[in-house]
Amino acid sequence: MPFTPLHGRWLVRRIEGDETTKGGLIIQDAAKETPHEGEVVSVGAGGRRENGERILMDVKSDDRILFGKSSGSEIELDGETLLIMKESDILGVIA
Repeated sequence: MPFTPLHGRWLVRRIEGDETTKGGLIIQDAAKETPHEGEVVSVGAGGRRENGERILMDVKSDDRILFGKSSGSEIELDGETLLIMKESDILGVIA
């Protein structure tokens, strides 16, 4: 990916939800919710403390994460819509 987020930010690709319900019904596009799950594509180097010390990133590339409904800022990169997020946007890592 030709893009690296700066400081304490992550570049995230949404993971699309299922096309059918558990009972086998097909979900129409209008009824689908925006996914709240994603895969981390790229990670910034981390923020800095007041003394200049680097803050380590808890989430790394290829991690699957959960995030809030209106989290991040959408960007278009190589024809794909991705999200740039801050640490406060990420709710947790899926094991």
